Amino acid sequence: MSEPGTHEFRVASTKDVHIGRVVGLRIDEVVMPDGSTARREVVEHLGAVAIAAVDDDGAITLIHQYRHPLGHRLWELPAGLLDHEGEDPVAAAGRELAEEAGLAASRWETLVDVAASPGFTDEVVRVFLARDLSEVDREVLGEEEADLVIRKVPLPEAVAMALGGELVNGATVGGVLAAHAVLSGAATPRPADAPWRDRPSRFARRGVS
Repeated sequence: MSEPGTHEFRVASTKDVHIGRVVGLRIDEVVMPDGSTARREVVEHLGAVAIAAVDDDGAITLIHQYRHPLGHRLWELPAGLLDHEGEDPVAAAGRELAEEAGLAASRWETLVDVAASPGFTDEVVRVFLARDLSEVDREVLGEEEADLVIRKVPLPEAVAMALGGELVNGATVGGVLAAHAVLSGAATPRPADAPWRDRPSRFARRGVS
């Protein structure tokens, strides 16, 4: 038995169970500290970006979007997938902000990286702070986006929504609280191109389309 904190959890074998368009499911046999192996189900994900877009009046843009796994609409930050391996996260964030909220930003910074549920998925969302906003034409690309409701919410009200359970999306909660910390002067954001150690990559390398 190795000392706590020193064992390397090596993968002895792996098996693909399902490979879809957005996620994959595999089962790994992982070597435990006592030499035995344990099964770990892993949902692979493309990774995503979310945008805390705060205007000059201190309002943050939220969208109301239907989320089928929960069966109802959620208030969330504008967000979207990193569609292919190596896609620039800031470029992806700019695209999603325009498509979902009809906004462009000339100032970008990194707020937080949020691991959605690291017990079973490698999904990590990078949340950006976007400022110096301007309106752009919004291109509606599908039925779900046509159904979006867009609302500008004073940032303190959005914080209250998070603490009151009205916001439950992890990246949204983290992004709202981080934006409030930065804009109140309690924290400093990272550069937009800050290193992203835990960016998902395995599913993107599969080249699924």
